Amino acid sequence: MEDVIHTAITETFETLGIAPVVFSVEHPGDMSHGEYACNVAMVAAKAAGIAPRALAEKIVVALEGQIEYVDRIEIAGPGFINFYLARDFFTAEIARATGAGEDWGRNASEAGQKIVVEYTDPNPFKAFHIGHLFTNTVGESIARLGEMQGADIRRVNYQGDIGLHVAHAIYGMQQLGMVIGLPFTASDLGRAYALGATAYRDDEAVQPIIRALNKQIYDRTDEAVNALYDAGRAVSLAYFETIYTLVGTTFTEYFFESEMAPKGKTLVLAHPEVFPESDGAHIFKGEEYGLHTRVFLNKEGLPTYEAKELALAKAKEERLGGYDHSIISTAKEINEYFKVLKMAMSFVYPELAAKTEHIGHGMVRLTTGKMSSRTGDVILAVDFVNDIAAAAYEKVIESGMAAPTTELAQSIALGAIKYATLKGNIEQDAVFDTTKALSFEGDSGPYLQYTHARICSVLEKAAVAGVVPDFSVIPTEPYIVEKILYRFPEVIEAAWHERAPHMVVGYLTELAGAFNSFYAHEKIADSTDTLAPYKAVVANAVRLTLKNGLWTLGIQAPERL
Repeated sequence: MEDVIHTAITETFETLGIAPVVFSVEHPGDMSHGEYACNVAMVAAKAAGIAPRALAEKIVVALEGQIEYVDRIEIAGPGFINFYLARDFFTAEIARATGAGEDWGRNASEAGQKIVVEYTDPNPFKAFHIGHLFTNTVGESIARLGEMQGADIRRVNYQGDIGLHVAHAIYGMQQLGMVIGLPFTASDLGRAYALGATAYRDDEAVQPIIRALNKQIYDRTDEAVNALYDAGRAVSLAYFETIYTLVGTTFTEYFFESEMAPKGKTLVLAHPEVFPESDGAHIFKGEEYGLHTRVFLNKEGLPTYEAKELALAKAKEERLGGYDHSIISTAKEINEYFKVLKMAMSFVYPELAAKTEHIGHGMVRLTTGKMSSRTGDVILAVDFVNDIAAAAYEKVIESGMAAPTTELAQSIALGAIKYATLKGNIEQDAVFDTTKALSFEGDSGPYLQYTHARICSVLEKAAVAGVVPDFSVIPTEPYIVEKILYRFPEVIEAAWHERAPHMVVGYLTELAGAFNSFYAHEKIADSTDTLAPYKAVVANAVRLTLKNGLWTLGIQAPERL
């Protein structure tokens, strides 16, 4: 409808002989001002040589009766034009929503586009902590928003299975007496890494030992080291899979730094004009482009993260058979690094650089502050989810509902975590507050899950009462919840184009609030109410919208709580 109104105004300007201008058509903050408001008269008045309100009057007269589903058009203030939609429009949108089912909210704006979304990217041998959990939440939501536009989304996970951190872990494994033949866990690897990292930081005598280990790991020249490495890597990757299953992510492809290292080194050495030698290393002179210089090949001849990332871009293209766009989602701490990387890539793989987008998101922190896997003082993702699930269990009991199953408590916990991660602009940091995150009374994931479950229950009661959803009797005026519900597809599309999952979060929260207010004043499971069948239709449309919207956030929509 926004596009229809925009097109009608543009055509009206041609009819009136007024030069085209850039203007907006958007939802007014106050619903009493209509469904859409336009500033075109304010923008075009000066060039047209007429007062804004007088121009608005001309536009309104020309538009009268020209736009289907627009009931009336009014002028407000100095020249804003407000559009009020007809009752039939909302009824048609409710029918469209219920008819579309799980496809409600989807569009084809990215149909035929193969889009790579890389996210999570944990390092084997290190802890999978809540920072990775939050990064996964952002990346998964971006991927799902892309799927809602009809894109062929390829989820990619790039894992750092080589580098100094691995040498830290192998050193720690040796010191802890971890040998092949004795079982060990991902938790043991975390302790080993913390031991090695701390020793490297605090003991100068250990540093050359770990650096030598690092080269042995790269070159695979020591059988005992190779055995420890292979076993530790396998344990880490298997453990990561249990977490991906927990959070609902299925990756299309996995890439590893060990695969990219030799390719990255070859690339750097093949382009001395891009990566000149400096003190035995090979660098990219970022200062020449308003950035900063970074090392791509160190003095020991080992490729850095930058060189490996360069190789990764090409590896993605080769393994996936090409792609139209590549999105890489990471913490914003490496934003400047990615600017340098993309600039260097523009000289080596210009076509890939043009298709690469980096999203640097903020971090959700706890009240205790930032974590550090270097010291081992981290909160493991699984422990965090389990702790929140235990709190969710108690919250459900306190609310007077039946005791949830372990799976349901876990679903509520993940809903709370993901909502809190995505409710603000993803570029900004946020603080996770357990009490607020688990609230069933608004502005939380559990609140949306509860509203969805509540609607499922209401519709079951309506069916038992003999209320069959239909459009036979429709109220004269649309309910407020209808005026919010029809916006869902445009919110989904805007959230994708702006890379803004928080738009979906805010919309769903507003919709849930409107439904709960609607339910507080209207009877649905009442066979004596002639409007009950239509109210049931509206309730079902809200249920579908919540379910589909929560899906884009990676949050489950339980039918019962």
